[in-house]
Amino acid sequence: MARRRVDDRWDEVAVDAVDGGDVLLVRAGEIVPADGTLLSERAAIDASTVTGEPLPVDAARGVTVRSGTVNAGAPFEMRATRGARESSYAALVKLVQEAARERPPFTRMADRYAMIFLPVTLGLAAAAWALSGDEVRALAVLVVATPCPLILAAPIALVAGLSRAAASGIVLKGGGALEQLAGARTVLLDKTGTLTRGRPAVERIVSFDGVGETELLRLAASVDQLSAHVLAEGLVHDAIARGLTLRQPTGAREAPGDGIEAMVDGRRVGVGGESWLLAHGFAGDGASPPEELDAAPGQALVHVGIDDRLSGMLVMGDRLRPDAADLVAALHGEGVRHVEMVTGDRRDVALAVASKAGLDRVYPEQSPEDKLAVVRAARAQPDRRPVVMVGDGVNDAPALALADVGIALAGTSRTVSSEAADAVITVDRIDRVADAVRIGKRTMSIARQSVVAGMSLSVVAMVVAAFGHLPPVAGALLQEGIDIAVILNALRALRG
Repeated sequence: MARRRVDDRWDEVAVDAVDGGDVLLVRAGEIVPADGTLLSERAAIDASTVTGEPLPVDAARGVTVRSGTVNAGAPFEMRATRGARESSYAALVKLVQEAARERPPFTRMADRYAMIFLPVTLGLAAAAWALSGDEVRALAVLVVATPCPLILAAPIALVAGLSRAAASGIVLKGGGALEQLAGARTVLLDKTGTLTRGRPAVERIVSFDGVGETELLRLAASVDQLSAHVLAEGLVHDAIARGLTLRQPTGAREAPGDGIEAMVDGRRVGVGGESWLLAHGFAGDGASPPEELDAAPGQALVHVGIDDRLSGMLVMGDRLRPDAADLVAALHGEGVRHVEMVTGDRRDVALAVASKAGLDRVYPEQSPEDKLAVVRAARAQPDRRPVVMVGDGVNDAPALALADVGIALAGTSRTVSSEAADAVITVDRIDRVADAVRIGKRTMSIARQSVVAGMSLSVVAMVVAAFGHLPPVAGALLQEGIDIAVILNALRALRG
């Protein structure tokens, strides 16, 4: 839904009803419904799902805002430059559909074996009849030629593997994805929200005038409980994770996107940008911060004022997931040759994350079209296929649709990325990607064991029947025994 100005009121309309020239209101936390130009003086835009940049971007009047991004600050007005159906978000959806059509159909393992097994069976039956003149031998060959390893054992193994994956928080949309995962040679990873947390967290606490670091964080987080800013949410989350007890602030006043102040435990506390705090009476009479504490690539500085003084600052950034450090080694251990990152974030930020994660290669500053081209180029090289793409944002959806296996990290959200993917990881863990490959390899190994063993036993029984040593009734009983054996073996895929 979108809020469109009609005369002096705001009407709620379907997004598809938005046309170019419409004036729209985007409230705090809402998704921008269409591409347009900012009419308000300023806005804070969270573009992480579209561009991959984790920190909010400040926009001024006249700046272009893109559909699919999120309002991370105060409500703002904008003028749509084109209808929602022609917006950049709609273009991404079309790109997803085109990518899905571009991917050729996958030939299943059972189909490949069936193309060999069927002519062998018919040929052996015909030869037994022709050479012996006894049609009963041909009948016995056909009776004992059980297709159950193909039509039962292999699917049972795949369904068992799907169940095993689901128990680990990996929902696969069919056995084809499991088969492709088993042979994965290239894994392409998004950065923001995939390799990293996707939300800013406190990396360092700096005190200017002797206030303890823990107390500085506690007071700042207590005030930020009332703010909807992206940085405020990360700050509060980090403080609670450290076991700090937050107080309920009173008398709060906020300038969305700039700062907030309130009373906590009888103390006046302000949190926000340095210039905003100075303008609101927090004098910089504490020790000045050293110059080397300027924000590094991918970091933001949040200043804290206490009792009319500028008392410290918090250095915030998007952290690497703790389970991402061992992901590359785990994937290499499962036979994946190339583990690479494809991100829309800046080169310096991308290289810093890639260095910590130990990735083989980095593709920074990639648009959705660029990510699609990277996947297409990888799939064009036989030694790099199957190609697995892992992402969570709207900008990853086309690449997820084109990859041999697209894996979306859904978490608590459901976007076009999870619709385009072949698999969805429902838990907040990136190491499940390696688990998915591991489960795929084990499942397909068991499926092949069942198929090859069952077909081999059937061929031996067919040869015996062709020589007249196995009548049809006995062959039928033997066939059932072979079926039960391979099905029991296939069920091993349920176990970890």
